[in-house]
Amino acid sequence: MLSMLSRAIEARDPYTRGHSTRVTALAEAVARRLGWSEDRLASLRLGGPLHDIGKLAVSDEVLCKVGGLDARELAQIREHPKIGAKLLLRITVLREAIPYVLYHHERWDGTGYPSGKSGEEIPVEARVLAIADAFDAMTSDRPYRRALTREEALAEVERCAGTQFDPEIARVFLEVFGETADELPAAAVS
Repeated sequence: MLSMLSRAIEARDPYTRGHSTRVTALAEAVARRLGWSEDRLASLRLGGPLHDIGKLAVSDEVLCKVGGLDARELAQIREHPKIGAKLLLRITVLREAIPYVLYHHERWDGTGYPSGKSGEEIPVEARVLAIADAFDAMTSDRPYRRALTREEALAEVERCAGTQFDPEIARVFLEVFGETADELPAAAVS
């Protein structure tokens, strides 16, 4: 069921094929370095592939738009975490994925969405996933821009530590993935 849901999410946008798998792999490597238990890792392996499930409710015109989004379109995109969490509330076995789904676009400095949580108010699960999600987005071609190189994306993670990202988790991410390209999921290396 998890695989089917993940494929349904990615089938809507050719630019994000494999995104959930890569994000989950990146996040799991960081979580392992942080010393997460097997139970917490299992929860991450559930939440990672589902983090964008709310995008199923975003229109194709917005999801696949080339170029910038207007205010209405941006508002529609910013609803996907809440929509995804509402979907998961209905499925008891998927409820533990809710922190990943609902809060992965929150920012350490409180300027993220959907609720503007900041710092440690953001569940650690979402803080780990947020860096992995952003890194994969940066290193993937999108309709509105070319991918950054691995080095450029790592520099961006470092630059955004303490604003967009939890500074400690960013430090661990850079330790894990700053060492060798061989540790990155294949599609996340430019």
